[in-house]
Amino acid sequence: MQWRGRRGSSNIDDRRGMGAAGAGGVGVVGMLAILAVGYFFGIDITPVVQGLDQGQPQENRPLTQEEQEWGEFVSVTLADTEEVWAQVLPQQAGIDYAEPRLVLFSGVVQSACGGASSAMGPFYCPNDQRVYLDTDFFDMMASRMGAGGDFAYAYVIAHEVGHHVQNLTGVLGETQRLRSQVGDRQANQISVLTELQADCYAGIWARQAQQRFGTLEEGDLEEAMGAAEAVGDDVIQSNAGRTPMPDSFTHGSAAQRQEWLMRGFNSGDMAQCDTFQAAGL
Repeated sequence: MQWRGRRGSSNIDDRRGMGAAGAGGVGVVGMLAILAVGYFFGIDITPVVQGLDQGQPQENRPLTQEEQEWGEFVSVTLADTEEVWAQVLPQQAGIDYAEPRLVLFSGVVQSACGGASSAMGPFYCPNDQRVYLDTDFFDMMASRMGAGGDFAYAYVIAHEVGHHVQNLTGVLGETQRLRSQVGDRQANQISVLTELQADCYAGIWARQAQQRFGTLEEGDLEEAMGAAEAVGDDVIQSNAGRTPMPDSFTHGSAAQRQEWLMRGFNSGDMAQCDTFQAAGL
């Protein structure tokens, strides 16, 4: 992915290097609150909650060179999503695009949706229209999930921005309302359809990024496909030593995530990302 030396976004809130007090203490209630939001990784963070520092003050620290480079990468990727959706959303949905902010944090963070830890992975909070990201997640993708590569990481960001697009179109609020009115099995199905649509929107971004900026290099799309596979619910459950249980899926299988990512990439059309209609809802 060709990203160096390109325009970055001004919508970055960098909280890395802040002590626990600056990041916001994380309690059990805050952790559970964030589970209601469509976050990316979809793992049980109960063991993590028990071991978290409950907001003891710490000294601020300077960012490492690696952290600074991650910040530049995220900023450029976010800028690309801004340019893409500023044109695509009005043209295809008749809605003006309001740019989200992206919060970079380390370890723990406080959002308008509650507290969260980096173990949960990146997430979008509709209450403050912000994407939250600890870039250590990218290292984990490469070392533990076998899904490294800059375009794989860009896909993660584009997926979360996809949730912001859903928020602007009203889809996210409607799905949250519906999930509160049905049983667990149906709520999980709605969650899966929501996540798959965000994957499809990430595919639209990838297509536009190639057409507008020429950023894709050989192997980039395969990196994104590898990331989509690695975060499939069936793969996550299998890697955890569990038998995949489709009724418990909240993000979709590896095959589903790859399918909808490519549907967005091949079509470039938001109308082709209607996962709910495709499921007969």
